[in-house]
Amino acid sequence: MIFMQKDLFHHVSIETSKLITERYSTSFSLATGMFDKETRNAIYSIYGFVRVADEIVDTFHDFDKEYLLSKFEEAYHDAVKHGISSNPVLNAFQYVVKKYDIPDEHVMSFLNSMKTDLVKNNYSNHSETNEYIYGSADVVGLMCLKVFCKGNRELYEQLKLPAMKLGSAFQKVNFLRDLKNDIENLGRKYFPELTENQLDNTIKNQLIADIQKDFEIAFSGIRQLPGRSKLAVLIAYYYYKSLLRKIQHTPARNIINSRIRISNIRKFLLLIKASFDYKLKLI
Repeated sequence: MIFMQKDLFHHVSIETSKLITERYSTSFSLATGMFDKETRNAIYSIYGFVRVADEIVDTFHDFDKEYLLSKFEEAYHDAVKHGISSNPVLNAFQYVVKKYDIPDEHVMSFLNSMKTDLVKNNYSNHSETNEYIYGSADVVGLMCLKVFCKGNRELYEQLKLPAMKLGSAFQKVNFLRDLKNDIENLGRKYFPELTENQLDNTIKNQLIADIQKDFEIAFSGIRQLPGRSKLAVLIAYYYYKSLLRKIQHTPARNIINSRIRISNIRKFLLLIKASFDYKLKLI
């Protein structure tokens, strides 16, 4: 009976992270639904963890964010040490960390970038921005890659760089999409190219060209992903590429004054395209 209750709690923990994924990101949830059940649950668990930490630093404005993030980190270490947590999100995540041998360095790099958001608003050079992106996005890609490779260390090492580049590309697109909110509501500026928080078409095109280079390297890795992982990541890739194209065709003044979005119909069409490309072995 005890084991049955523990299994039930583990299931509820995964469902909690799944709910967080579905409520916070319809596009990511759509892509995650393409995985096999085991992989899908693991990715839900990773997303749940990173989303809660991100929400602490981005939206818990009326509370002591530093304290909450510190307690969240402390509870994570405690969960890994004991193999369980009363926090469903941390319980699901610690299981994935152990099962797929996710390095503690990846988790700490992510949490360190979240801590940086509490104390740093402006990034004055590319070195600072790249360090932040590594922790906030690249290592999340590496965590997911650990799940995709399922213990195949050779494949993991082979795909590390593309996975990191995909994380970087996604994060930079997010920076462009969320420029208005980051500047006006959070007081943050991640791109050192932005002087006095202004974006012109020349700077926009420079940033887009840099993101395109990341996408090119990332795509070479997507082609080598095993099983349905390729399809799921391809859907996310098509979505962000479509978002980048929309940003490319939007005047800079509009980007800094509004949030660029992809319609649900367009998302559905991108899913169909990815499914056809995958089934017809076009990738």
